[in-house]
Amino acid sequence: MNDLLIQLLATVLVAYFGYRLKSLTVSGAAATVVVGTLVSIGFGYRGLFLLGLFFASSSLWSKYKKTSKNGVENKVEKGEQRDYVQVFANGGVAAFASLIYALTHSTFWLLFFIGAVAAANADTWASEIGTLSKKRPILLTRLKRVEAGTSGAVSLLGTTAGLLGALLISLGGYLVWNEVSISLFVTLTLIGFIGNIIDTILGASVQVVNKCTICGIETEKTVHCSKKTSYLKGVHFCNNDVVNFLSILLASGLGTFFLMLIG
Repeated sequence: MNDLLIQLLATVLVAYFGYRLKSLTVSGAAATVVVGTLVSIGFGYRGLFLLGLFFASSSLWSKYKKTSKNGVENKVEKGEQRDYVQVFANGGVAAFASLIYALTHSTFWLLFFIGAVAAANADTWASEIGTLSKKRPILLTRLKRVEAGTSGAVSLLGTTAGLLGALLISLGGYLVWNEVSISLFVTLTLIGFIGNIIDTILGASVQVVNKCTICGIETEKTVHCSKKTSYLKGVHFCNNDVVNFLSILLASGLGTFFLMLIG
């Protein structure tokens, strides 16, 4: 019981400093406490360690060379401060896996959890680092170069960053859980990386894109140049948060199911 209280206190402190450092909004900090609490219940210090790797590294990359990313802010719906929707989109699957693991203690949900965090980290690293590429990314659906920050576009730098982001989380899981073997470490890295690929495919195909009626830019924003943007393409409700959630769920869920089948 004392350990759980210490873990909850640590979660609150992380959320508080995340807010003070402008990595989280007030609602994002509250959601972080919820996610951290569920992870604590399921996986204790080890789960919080993995979650901390994701939060710390993604926050670091979001602030790295921030001025070089100013142009991207016109394309994406939200800034570097995560609100509660973003926190649950990126951490909700891992939190759910933690809760089910607390009830079942099944290795399935442990691998599900690691895969979910790996996928979230891969996507975040790919997005934050990929925007710094000197070459414009290539949009998968058109196979042509587009502006940095365009959903569904890839670059060599961003793809490499996504793989490394997944590897970091899988390595963390390998170091703190005896159940994670070398082969599982490699497979979980691939699951996380595949989550980033799924995110890219969904971003290029179904994510909603709007157009500014004033400057004509294609953007995720619903308001641009102080005017409401017009719908251009994609599924209306499928914004970046929905795409993130679906890609994490699909990669971790299907990947872990496959692992159980071959195991």
